[in-house]
Amino acid sequence: MISFEKVSKIYSDSSAALDEVSLTIRTKEFVSIVGHSGAGKTTLLKMILAEERPTSGNILFESTNIHKLKRHKLHEYRRKIGAIFQDFRLLSGKTAFENIAFAMEMAGRSNKEIAADVPYVLEMVDLGSKMWNFPHELSGGEKQRVAIARAIVNQPDLVIADEPTGSLDPINTYDIVQILKKINDLGTTVILTTHNKGVIDSLGKRVITMEKGKVIRDDPTGKYVL
Repeated sequence: MISFEKVSKIYSDSSAALDEVSLTIRTKEFVSIVGHSGAGKTTLLKMILAEERPTSGNILFESTNIHKLKRHKLHEYRRKIGAIFQDFRLLSGKTAFENIAFAMEMAGRSNKEIAADVPYVLEMVDLGSKMWNFPHELSGGEKQRVAIARAIVNQPDLVIADEPTGSLDPINTYDIVQILKKINDLGTTVILTTHNKGVIDSLGKRVITMEKGKVIRDDPTGKYVL
């Protein structure tokens, strides 16, 4: 699905965020990316989202070089990705339903589709009863579930979860990881970045370890080793 071919990212101060990274993530994989702060994890995700451009090398999505896409094609490409972040990024003035509906509206979905799909994904993340609650009325775990529902409602091929449990307690962390596993079991590729050793060790999935912009370890059923 995604291939990095000797990708480097050098910033203006000559620091290397990525240093000739080569890796492939296959369709329907669940891949965790670990590493200390500054290892290059976030830059790698930004490359996949086409928010950053590589200094050298190529990034392919299903054989297409994403950094050579025209603007309208880039928009179509980004619709194939659902993103989840540590800080939730919910719209404070919209309910859980409206936050998810807004993502569907931006993708050009009809009112009929919104009415059918939003309740469905909220039930999938066990939040059907909180459909009309505003973010300030939700716990941290509930906010992250809304963010997950928003990320998957347009049925993306890939879900990127950047430290999604970083601000959550162990119980909510467990719940969020179970939801991500469910999404993956349904056929969606998942890329997770996390500092949580317990999460990584419980998954038993592929683990890519980064350090100083390089991939230093790639274990098919790895543990958290730093």
